[in-house]
Amino acid sequence: MPDNSVDFIFAHPPYANIIKYSKDIKEDLSRLELEEFLDQMNLFSKECFRILKEDKYCAVLIGDIRKNKNVFPLGFYIMNIFIQTGFTLKEIIIKEQHNCKRTSYWSQNVNRDFYLLAHEYIFVFKI
Repeated sequence: MPDNSVDFIFAHPPYANIIKYSKDIKEDLSRLELEEFLDQMNLFSKECFRILKEDKYCAVLIGDIRKNKNVFPLGFYIMNIFIQTGFTLKEIIIKEQHNCKRTSYWSQNVNRDFYLLAHEYIFVFKI
């Protein structure tokens, strides 16, 4: 795509090896471990910055992830990547998460020592 040619970008990337979208597609971001996923999101943010017109917006919908009962703030990692690329953060919108695939499992498991991740972020950036 040509530089400065897009008016608006909305992205909802996969969540770093949480739900796999394919079995063997090498380029599938959903199959990447966290560090490699963040590297690819860094490249993605640079492409967004390159193709977005000045004074236009880029929105990214992303949530945090949990591994081994610990939270990894994936949303904030992505937010920082876009800011470091040169975007200005205009808004953080909190989206309540409904009907998650595993909610019923965790709701029935009373022996957990953590909260459900029940929200996602929509980060709105501007050049």
